[in-house]
Amino acid sequence: MPLLENSTYTRPKWLFSAHLETIYPSLFRKVLAPNPVKERILTSDGDFLDLDWYRQNKSKLVIISHGLEGNSTRAYMLGMVNTFLGKGYDVLTWNFRSCSDEMNKQVIFYHSGATYDLDLVVKHGYDSYEEINLVGFSLGGNLTLKYLGEKGNSLPKIHRGVAISVPLHLGSSSRKISETENTLYSKRFLRSLKKKVIEKSAAHPGQIPVETLRNIKTLADFDDFFTGPLHGFADAEEYYEVNSSLYFLDQIKVPTLVLNALNDPFLSEKCFPTNLAKSLDQVHFEFPKHGGHVGFSPENSSKPYYSERRAVEFISAVI
Repeated sequence: MPLLENSTYTRPKWLFSAHLETIYPSLFRKVLAPNPVKERILTSDGDFLDLDWYRQNKSKLVIISHGLEGNSTRAYMLGMVNTFLGKGYDVLTWNFRSCSDEMNKQVIFYHSGATYDLDLVVKHGYDSYEEINLVGFSLGGNLTLKYLGEKGNSLPKIHRGVAISVPLHLGSSSRKISETENTLYSKRFLRSLKKKVIEKSAAHPGQIPVETLRNIKTLADFDDFFTGPLHGFADAEEYYEVNSSLYFLDQIKVPTLVLNALNDPFLSEKCFPTNLAKSLDQVHFEFPKHGGHVGFSPENSSKPYYSERRAVEFISAVI
């Protein structure tokens, strides 16, 4: 499928750097959305997932997955909710394990390739709709793409997918976010993740090596000591290689958009596989010059964010 080389996105002039584009909407964007109907569903291993439903009796559903240490109430999630509601869709957002208001029960958390939970969410709403679409941000984008690749044509109601600011290659992106210029982001993520490990270890004494937290300096360290081993991987490197959505793109059987800004401070060069675009049947790539990470602020503040506009355009279009 084609690589869209002439993206129409133009950032506001006052957001003149990738870091401003990333930080400003994360900290200052406020979104008012309808109150969702909350639902808790049980997993096969005795855990739970918390869902937020925005129903308006439509036949088409959009399921939105958040990013690392995000949740269903983040502004970028609610902005996408409002955009799709306005275009005549029902919307479902969900919280990864440990990301809602209550810590999950099992010793595991969530991770970039935990498609078993996304599968549960999809199948929970599957029979109620004629069409299901998937949207994912960052880690949730990787999860979405991996899931679409794994499922192929096995779920015919899945119509289209969109992945925004997605680390297609997890290992190199982990190294990228740990660079000095990204210290602010990595420290913020680590602070939140470490807090969860401490809380989790109190509920599962002896099962989590909480004493190793003092040695964790980077996200790769965290994945090496916790994410990887807790979820059945030998270390961070195996976890990254097994779960990088880059390796699942050629198995995707529905039209799918990957929207990654070239100046995204979180993404490595491997997250912009321009040569691969020519060989893929269903995956469309759009790499705007600007946008930051989960940014894409509009020039006119009264307009939807570019990522929201592109997601609804792509999912609604006749391709």
